[in-house]
Amino acid sequence: MLKKRGKGSNNKINILPGLEKLKESADFIHYKNDGNPGFYVNYFKSLIDVDILHRDILRYVSKSTTKKLSELKNELPIEVVMETSDVEFITDKIFRGFVFVQLENDLSNGLLIRAEKHSVRDVTIPEVEYSVIGPKESFVESYEVNLNLIRSRLPDSQLRLKQYKIGSLSRSKVGLLYMDGLTNQENVETVNQRLEDIDIDMLNDISNIAELISDSQLSPFPQLLDTERPDRTCAALAEGKVVILMDRSPHVLLGPTSLIEFFSSFEDYYIHWILASMFRLIRLVAVILSIVATPIYVAVLTYHHEVLPQDLIGTLVTSRRNVPFPPILEAIILELTIELLREAGARLPTKIGQTIGIVGGIVIGTAAVQAGLTSNILLIIVALSALGSFTTPIYNIGNTIRLIRFPLLIFGSLFGLLGVVICVVFILAHLIQLTSLGRPYMEPIYPFRFGDFRDAIVRLTLRERNTRPVYLRTQKPIRFPEPEKDNKSTDIYE
Repeated sequence: MLKKRGKGSNNKINILPGLEKLKESADFIHYKNDGNPGFYVNYFKSLIDVDILHRDILRYVSKSTTKKLSELKNELPIEVVMETSDVEFITDKIFRGFVFVQLENDLSNGLLIRAEKHSVRDVTIPEVEYSVIGPKESFVESYEVNLNLIRSRLPDSQLRLKQYKIGSLSRSKVGLLYMDGLTNQENVETVNQRLEDIDIDMLNDISNIAELISDSQLSPFPQLLDTERPDRTCAALAEGKVVILMDRSPHVLLGPTSLIEFFSSFEDYYIHWILASMFRLIRLVAVILSIVATPIYVAVLTYHHEVLPQDLIGTLVTSRRNVPFPPILEAIILELTIELLREAGARLPTKIGQTIGIVGGIVIGTAAVQAGLTSNILLIIVALSALGSFTTPIYNIGNTIRLIRFPLLIFGSLFGLLGVVICVVFILAHLIQLTSLGRPYMEPIYPFRFGDFRDAIVRLTLRERNTRPVYLRTQKPIRFPEPEKDNKSTDIYE
C-alpha cells in the first residue's frame, strides 16, 4: 500500500535535497511505498490527472520489485518518463504536472513521469476576427494545441521552433516560429535577442510580450500584429515573418508588420479579388473619415464658415439654434458618450451589453438632441465616425483610432483646419519614423515599393502575387514562378 506521510508522522519523510520547500504547500503530496523496495512519490494534486496517477503510475509502482530506476522506467506504460537528478529541472516539471518517483535506497535522482491535467477549452470559431467564408478555427490557451494547429497546416521540415521560459515567477513557455531557409535571419535574431533580454517576474498574456519587444513602447500604434487565426499565422510564416506564441494565451504575434496590414481582413483572400479590393478601400475610407470627420466639423463651424455652401449654412444654423455649447464642447460630450456606451457594452454580459449599446445609443442620442445639448447633424457625424472605427479587422488598431481623434479635435478647435493639418502631419511623421522589428512601418507607401502594392491597398489575383514583400528581405523572394502568358487561341476541335 502507498501511505501518505503527514506532518504528524513520527517517521522522517525523505525527499531529494532542494525539494523540501515544496512540502510547505498544502496541495503537495508525498507518498511512500512500504514494500520492498520502497518508492517515494511526489506531486501537486492540483496539477496532475488523478486517473493517470492511479491507472498508469501507482498501479505499477506499488507492484514493482525492481531496485533500478531504469527498469521501473521500462515498466511504466507512459511515453514521457525522464531520469534526472537536476533539482531545478525537477522542480519546474513538478509545477507543470509531472510526478516525481524516487527509490528509497537512492534519493540522489528519480523519475519524472508526465501526468498533467489538461483543462483547456475546445477549438472554437474566431470571435475577434470572425469570417463568414474560410476556416472556423481559432487558437486556444494551450501551447501544444496551438502548435498542432500551425504544424498541421504547415507540415514542412523547414518550420523551426525556439522555446523560452520567461518570468521569474510565472515561468511562461514562449515559442518563436519561423521558416528556416526562407525567413530573414536578421529578423529571427532580433526577436530572439529581445525575448532573451526580457527580465520580468510575471507574464499574464502575449500582449505583455508585444509591449516589451516593440521598437517604440511610447507609440500608440501596435507594431506587432495580434491574431487568433491559424490560417493567418501560417500565411505569415509562408511570407517569411516570425511568429511568437505563448502558453495560456489564445493569440499569437506576427512580425515584422506594416500599418496597411491592420486594415486587411484575412477573409479578403477567400473571396474574389475585385470584391476584396473594394472592401479594403471601403475600410480605409471609413477609418480616414472616422479620424477627421468630427475635427473638420468643429474646425469649420469655429473658424471657416465661408467654406460652407449657402444652403448648408441654413441647415447648420437651424440644428444648432438651441445648443448652448461651442462646437468643441458639443463634440467632446458626444464622443465621450459614445466611448461610455462602447465600454459599457464591452464589459457587461453579452446579452445585456448588446441591449445597452442599442437602446442606450437611441435613447441618449434622441434625448440629447431634444434637450438642446447637441445638434442632430453632429450626432450623425459622431455616429458614423464610431461605425468607421468598427470596420478595422484588428482590434488593437481600432483602439488607436479611437484615441487619436481627440488630439485632432483639440487642434481643430484651437487652430481650425490648419490645426487639423498640423496634427495629421505630426501623426504621419511619427508613422514614417516608426519601425516593426527594425523594418519600415509605412511600407509600401514609405519607402515606396510599387511591387508590394499588389497586396496592400488593393488585392490582386493570386497568380500576380508571386513575390514576397520586399521589406521582409526574405531568403526566397519568389513564392512561385510567374505563369507564362500564352496569347495564342486554342480551338478544342482542332
